[in-house]
Amino acid sequence: MTVTAEQIVESHKANMETLFGLTAKAFEGVEKLIELNITASKAALADASAVSKATLSVKDAQELLALQASLFQPLAEKTAAYNRHLYDITSSTGAEFGKAFEAKIAEGQKTFVNLVDSAAKNAPAGSETAVGALKSMVAAGNNAFDSVQKALKQASDLAESNFNAMSSQAVNATKTATRAKR
Repeated sequence: MTVTAEQIVESHKANMETLFGLTAKAFEGVEKLIELNITASKAALADASAVSKATLSVKDAQELLALQASLFQPLAEKTAAYNRHLYDITSSTGAEFGKAFEAKIAEGQKTFVNLVDSAAKNAPAGSETAVGALKSMVAAGNNAFDSVQKALKQASDLAESNFNAMSSQAVNATKTATRAKR
């Protein structure tokens, strides 16, 4: 298999397109993070203002305790929502990078298999065993890579479900604690 100058140029163009596409995705992720943090900061400032005003209008210790208890549940819910948005942004950006990585790996595997096939066609007589062994190694490597990808996907899904469960438990625990204090 002979590589031509046009193939090298096309490969370089494809790699550059992938690079610029991933750079754009990274900037989108950063923009979303900045937007999330600005929104959260504005909400925190508004909440601080409201809490300060409410605290200044408290008449006795009992009212102060009730005010404090009423603040825990919304704070836990807002924290869980922020963490959920943060997780969504990072996981979607990471998924885009993962897709690009998988596509490049698949492209590389295809190219390598084509190279092995081409070499097999041009191999001298009597080298069928060596070519067969090489093809077998390539197939085993591809299978191993596919297994790793599946395991990573399962681990990612498990981490996401654990994150969701943990967030729900934290909010529910805060709700229960807030009700118990009242």
